[in-house]
Amino acid sequence: MWRNLLDFIDRHESIILTTHENSDADGLGAEIICSRLLRHQQKEFYIFNPGKVAERFAFIDREGLIKIWDGAKAADLPEKSALLVMDASDEYQIGPLREIIHRVREVFAVDHHDTGPLSGISGCIDPTASSTCEIMLEIAQAAGVSIDLDAARAAFAGISYDTGSFAYSKTTARTFRTALFLTEAGVNPNEIHLALNESAPAGALLLQKRVFSTLELHCHGKIAVQILHKEDIDDTGASMEDAESLVNIPLKSRDVWASVMIKENRDGPLRCSIRSRGGLNVARIAREFGGGGHLQAAGFKSAHPIGQTLAQILEKLEQALEKI
Repeated sequence: MWRNLLDFIDRHESIILTTHENSDADGLGAEIICSRLLRHQQKEFYIFNPGKVAERFAFIDREGLIKIWDGAKAADLPEKSALLVMDASDEYQIGPLREIIHRVREVFAVDHHDTGPLSGISGCIDPTASSTCEIMLEIAQAAGVSIDLDAARAAFAGISYDTGSFAYSKTTARTFRTALFLTEAGVNPNEIHLALNESAPAGALLLQKRVFSTLELHCHGKIAVQILHKEDIDDTGASMEDAESLVNIPLKSRDVWASVMIKENRDGPLRCSIRSRGGLNVARIAREFGGGGHLQAAGFKSAHPIGQTLAQILEKLEQALEKI
């Protein structure tokens, strides 16, 4: 499978790298590893993402390679470049970069999510991998690329983030072998843990308090729901990124099988995150709303009001719970 990516790189002299909207540690880390691979292959490359890198992930890009896509400033790039998408294989996930899909020379994806039925992007897709960083590191090693300490830190951050600190169901012996390689390369796991999980501002605590106060239980306590209102961000001084992990909190209860968090944006559609345990496949549910993700961690956007969106999610989750 890794040979497909190397063949894609060989076919092009200029490559645009990107990842999904609201980029996370895995997508960002995979971009950094891929930058080392492209340098090794002596390729011209650019890293353009749909939006700003969250403050908590800024340490992943120590060189400042990652820029925000500006179609006006980079208007001439697509015609001479190919597009390489990290940690996403559905067009809807890459935001404004969708506009160049039909202008670039070729599109290729590297991803570890189950491919959605509407996806039009193919590439190196391995749903058995814990993370896209895990895939990219294996490909880089197969190509003989030397992994420097900054790239190793970025890779470890991506793997740690997407495995829930090596606790989620996709964590395997393969994942730990990768982590061992990275620690032997000089990565300090505690340093990465602190950067990812213990570096939030005080406003994040106030935001957690506000959001947790909206907690409701449904379906005999099996489904937890939290709501983040747009004024919560302004009132607490927190950022939207500070809310990303709050959806996981209700799963600390053994009685909760699924956790839903609905977030209001200042502009645009609602963002809905779903987490689950056991055999409850929330990626399948998210795909019904045009989203996607992992078996137990998925999301989608909704143009409907909060009440209507929540009713639709609860209906699908209750039906899924009945089956298991």
